[in-house]
Amino acid sequence: MNVRDDAAPAHPLLASYGMDTITLAGPLEAKLQAMGDAGFGQVMLSARDVVGHPGGVQAAVAAVRASGLRPTGFQVLRDFEGLPGHLHDYKVDIAKAMLEMCAALGSEVLLVCSSTSRHGSDDPVRLADDLAKLAMLALPLGIKVAYEGLSWGRTVNEFTTAWDLVCRADMPNLGLGLDSFHIFAANTPLDALDEVDGERIYLVQLSDFMWQDTPTFEDRITTARTFRVFPGEGVHTSALVDLTRALDRIGFAGDISFEVFNDDYQQIPLPTVCARARRSALWLAEAATTSRPGSPLRPRVSV
Repeated sequence: MNVRDDAAPAHPLLASYGMDTITLAGPLEAKLQAMGDAGFGQVMLSARDVVGHPGGVQAAVAAVRASGLRPTGFQVLRDFEGLPGHLHDYKVDIAKAMLEMCAALGSEVLLVCSSTSRHGSDDPVRLADDLAKLAMLALPLGIKVAYEGLSWGRTVNEFTTAWDLVCRADMPNLGLGLDSFHIFAANTPLDALDEVDGERIYLVQLSDFMWQDTPTFEDRITTARTFRVFPGEGVHTSALVDLTRALDRIGFAGDISFEVFNDDYQQIPLPTVCARARRSALWLAEAATTSRPGSPLRPRVSV
């Protein structure tokens, strides 16, 4: 992949930040090109972008490697834990296939979301045992499993409960995936992060959105899947800065990706979206390391 002459220069503050392929429209190669041109060095890969590549999985793997972008992680395994009998066996097969793709892409992290299935158990022992089994499958491949509590999860819908299960499962390659949307949607106090080992947070995904409250699961699902915006573009500006500082306080030193589902962004040029992401990353990195709480971003795209 050739970097264009007008590509935005790399910036030291961007080193820890990446983008999700789900944010952008178009073919995988175009997404990777736009991210690299904006100065990002890593990418969070969606399984749909990989499997849906017209050349197949191997062509997608080749495209990622040629891009020079480091995979932040691979997403997403859903509804894995707590299922009975044949449903559990089915999900184990799905997990094995996703782990193989994760390894082929050179990703060290597989993201797993808490189950929303009404067929799943709510027994924490059973849930932890299944997560331990998944981590065991990932261990020989050198992959870490990041378990994320969806804010509409059936049993686990906050990172506090997800952390309890991670501790109960007690596997060296099982940790947390944190998504700011789910933290703010569920109104989970940031002080609860003080109970989490920062080194066991394997992935952080950040986004903002345009309203304060999402009182029902339906509100959360609709907002999460269609109208997130980049940090600083919504109404959770101060909370995002506080979250970033809290993560630093507990010793998190891993990767941060912008998990931004937005129907509008799917209808505008890739360079325009990536310019917004770059501006957001630079703003957040600066705001989180100064005494200023940070002012919301204005709707411009020059960087």
